[in-house]
Amino acid sequence: MSTADVTSIRRRSPQPSDLLLVPGWCAPALASLTVCAGWAASIWVAVHLRADATLHMVALFVHLACLVVGFGAVLAIDYYGALWLSGRKTLSEVVGFTAPLHLPVWAGLAGLIASGAFLHPDLSSPLTCVKLGLVLLLALNGVQAGVLHRRLAALDGRPATRRLLVRGALSATVSQIAWWGAVAIGFLNSRS
Repeated sequence: MSTADVTSIRRRSPQPSDLLLVPGWCAPALASLTVCAGWAASIWVAVHLRADATLHMVALFVHLACLVVGFGAVLAIDYYGALWLSGRKTLSEVVGFTAPLHLPVWAGLAGLIASGAFLHPDLSSPLTCVKLGLVLLLALNGVQAGVLHRRLAALDGRPATRRLLVRGALSATVSQIAWWGAVAIGFLNSRS
């Protein structure tokens, strides 16, 4: 067998990376299902387990720390987006700056969901139910924002389409409304 024949066979045989090819929607769909499962699990824990005073205090500290980390990263991302809109940063600068901030956003959000389960949320309160809905909306919007970020990064300096820009503006708006709404409801619930 010649070298050309071996090379030809290698080209035709599937590579491990070829076996993992899945449609582009699968990863976001799986991430969305994981988000929904984690959110539902935290509600189940809140309903079925009662934290003692010490665990409640620790959960409250973790909850507030995760709020600072997650929401702080979101505010930094949105600030850089505003700098781009004002012409002070390029889109590629914004995409490059915000890429590492996705980890603290997700870590903060995951910590908020996990610690919130031990804060005795009043699930009979309509405000608490709205807050839980906003948290789920935040997480699902985050999955969509990750897909959007990858698409913007793939532009590699080319201008973004109008559709991507509208998606970005909508995602940022949903994010801000949901974060501020959840924070406001959390504040109101802590006073009662």
